[in-house]
Amino acid sequence: MSAQSETVRRLSVLDIAKLHADGVRIATITAYDFPTAAIVDEAGLPLILVGDSLAQVMLGYDTTVRVTMDEMLHHTKAVVRGTKRALIVADMPFLTYSNPEEALHNAGRFMREAGVQAVKLEGGVRSARTIEALVKAGIPVMGHIGLTPQAINTLGKVRVQGKSREQARQLLADALAVQEAGAFAVVLELVPEQLAAAITERLRIPTIGIGAGAGCSGQIQVINDTLGYTDWTPRHARKYADMHATILAAVAQYRADVEAGTFPAEAETVRMDDSVLDEVLGRSAADMADIEMPLAGIPLDRDL
Repeated sequence: MSAQSETVRRLSVLDIAKLHADGVRIATITAYDFPTAAIVDEAGLPLILVGDSLAQVMLGYDTTVRVTMDEMLHHTKAVVRGTKRALIVADMPFLTYSNPEEALHNAGRFMREAGVQAVKLEGGVRSARTIEALVKAGIPVMGHIGLTPQAINTLGKVRVQGKSREQARQLLADALAVQEAGAFAVVLELVPEQLAAAITERLRIPTIGIGAGAGCSGQIQVINDTLGYTDWTPRHARKYADMHATILAAVAQYRADVEAGTFPAEAETVRMDDSVLDEVLGRSAADMADIEMPLAGIPLDRDL
């Protein structure tokens, strides 16, 4: 069987665990729509997160707290349709997993309606019971500790978590609680690199860092930051492209071509047979012959 004819298999949490066991760093990125997800999947990334960050980078909200379950489902369905191989994780929005029963209902919607392979939720010790309930129900879970954006109204602002002794001990406890509850991986966001590395060493499951240093088992980034959709880039991100400049220049050139009348040109235009158009507009030879024939009966300009 040729490589082209082989069926592409969707990765599972077991594949992610094997990558971790083999020492492969797990490259993860967000996606929010069909075409972007298709490109990310083609690039071979094993894990794609439909993050609640879409609230800000796609929908224009001020915080992730604003995004709804229906909005998350809408975008997640598009990402799943655009991919064949990557494991898709959906972010559980704010107040959709306040208790295990609510979490089961909403995570079930992600699995059943959108077709994801896992969900992600924020919180360590406080979310352990919910994670355990989801995993027991057959729903793989990725944890998320450190900076938890859905708690921004409590935290006050975006800041590194775990710098003090008390915070660091709490983060270690959170990481262990997430692992023991059955999560297959945990995101560490804005955590000092030494602490993130220490947590990674103590866990059996992979840590996926964002602003947590290179000592994690893998990394995750918001794709808008990676592709440079805005002029500002967070410190923890690296701009691998400047799509803002590229798109701006392309659209400006399109506008100029339209205004100058150089678009569309022959290459972008279709034509029909001129004789057919003549028939449509009454300019064919037969039409001309009818016009030349003398009119019979009542003249057309006579009052009736």
